[in-house]
Order: sequence, then structure tokens, then C-alpha cells
Amino acid sequence: MQTEKTQPDITKPVPGRITFLDGQNEMPMLEVITPWSSAEIYLHGAHVTHFKKVNDAPLLFMSQCSRFADNQPIRGGIPIIFPWFGMREGLGQHGFARIKRWDLKEFVPQADGSVSIRLRLPDCPEASAFPPFTADCIITVKDTLGLRLEVTNQSQEDALVFENCFHTYFEVGNVTEISISGLEGAEYLDKVANFARARETRREIRIASEVDRIYLDTTAPVEIIDPRLSRRLRIEKAGSASTVVWNPWITKAQQMPDFGNDEYLRMVCVESGNVSANQITLNPGETSVLSVTLSSQPL
Repeated sequence: MQTEKTQPDITKPVPGRITFLDGQNEMPMLEVITPWSSAEIYLHGAHVTHFKKVNDAPLLFMSQCSRFADNQPIRGGIPIIFPWFGMREGLGQHGFARIKRWDLKEFVPQADGSVSIRLRLPDCPEASAFPPFTADCIITVKDTLGLRLEVTNQSQEDALVFENCFHTYFEVGNVTEISISGLEGAEYLDKVANFARARETRREIRIASEVDRIYLDTTAPVEIIDPRLSRRLRIEKAGSASTVVWNPWITKAQQMPDFGNDEYLRMVCVESGNVSANQITLNPGETSVLSVTLSSQPL
């Protein structure tokens, strides 16, 4: 008597898979595979260096000159900027979170096939200049890429004042052909013009020279239209009042040792966070949550 073979239930999602690997320069890395996408996350900086949907170009730009070394930031992907943005005298640029090896606290393949990973910023000497706090980054990989930065002030008496930002480098076909929308009417600080304050009058921003702007009091989604790669990139955010737009252009690109001379053509940074006048003040016991969801759709 023959037994009937059981057919696989194709209505059930395939579970996501997480693999622990040695990445560049043997730095520990997590590779995540889901039914929709793949991603790579380094413990160094809790740094997402790769996200790609099936049958799509990579979402994130990575420089071929990126350094993968202790106490050095990775150039490209999504650096976490915390607890300050820009330069701070005697302390370097963009805080210390992006150059620390974060602790892996939890990884959870979800029932829908997605994967969530929780990383925590470890105790470090630089943190002693601030009231006690915890900082967790939760990364969710599915057909979109989600990031969530949770900061809790553990002090019983002192306020915690900080800036934060997901410094996202997007891969584009040619930066001179893209347009960026969602910032019309916002005031911005123009670093290229010595932090002059101005208002964005354009519905679609186009890039034809160095751009380094902090858009203030902006909470709306931002979209990048990329005709060369035939796709629309969308940045949705919560707990963020600032958007930074950056491209180093020709001269700055040539001055950066961890960035290729012509790579400015293949990237644009659209960063979500709370910087400058939008910095965050947390009272004792309070928690701040910054979250972004990155997605792409064909044009």
C-alpha cells in the first residue's frame, strides 16, 4: 500500500535565516536572509552595510575604500550618529556609537518571515561624560528595512541631552539625475554656506554641487526618484524632527581617504534624526525612540 506524500504548505511564509560570519578584516557580522531580501549587519557600530530586495539593486551605498577597523567608522551603509552630530571639540565627529562594538542582545525570526535583531551600545569611557543611559538599536529585515534607536535616561536626577541620526547612504544610478521630494517649505542650515539659514523653495531638490544641509522641524516622509535605476526610494520616520541631505561632490570626495574620487556620483545621504536645534532632552527615566522605515518601489 502506497502512502500519500504530504505536499509543502506554500501558504506559510518561509522563516528568515541568520548566519554569524566573519566580515571584512574578520569583524563579526550577521547575514540575514528573508523571503524578500538580504542584509548584512556588523556589530561594529550596529552598522547595516547591506540591504537588497530580490531582483532589485542594493538599497545602500558602500564605498570601496571603507575602513573596517576598531575605532574607525565604516564609510557607507547606515552609521548610527549618537550622542552628538558633527564635530565636538576634542571628541571627534558624530559621537562614539558608530565606532563601538555593540552587544547582540536578541535575534528573533518572526512568524511572517521577517527577522528582528536587537543590539545594545556597551558601557564605554566616553559615556561617562553623560548621565547614565542605555541605547538599543532594533533592526528589522523584510521587504523593507526598519531601524529603531531607543535611548533611556537611567539617571534619577539629571537630564540627558543628545543628538541622534541614522546617517543613511543610498545607492543611486547617478546623483545628477535624481530628485528628492518632501522637504519643500522647511528651513535649513547650509553648512556649505557657513551654516546660513534659509528656506527650501523647491518641490524637487536636485544635486549639481556639494550639498550639506540640516533641514529642521521636518517630520514628513522623503522620497528619492532615481530614473537611472528606475525606482522610488521612500524614507518614513517617527521621533525625528531633522533631515540631513549630503553629497560631498568632487573636491571633498578627493579629500576623503576612505572614499573613492568618483563615488560621489553613486550616492546621496538622506539622514533622519534630531540634530542642532532639534536635539533631544530626556528627563530622568524617560525614553526616546527614533525609527525609520526604508523601502523601494519600481517607477
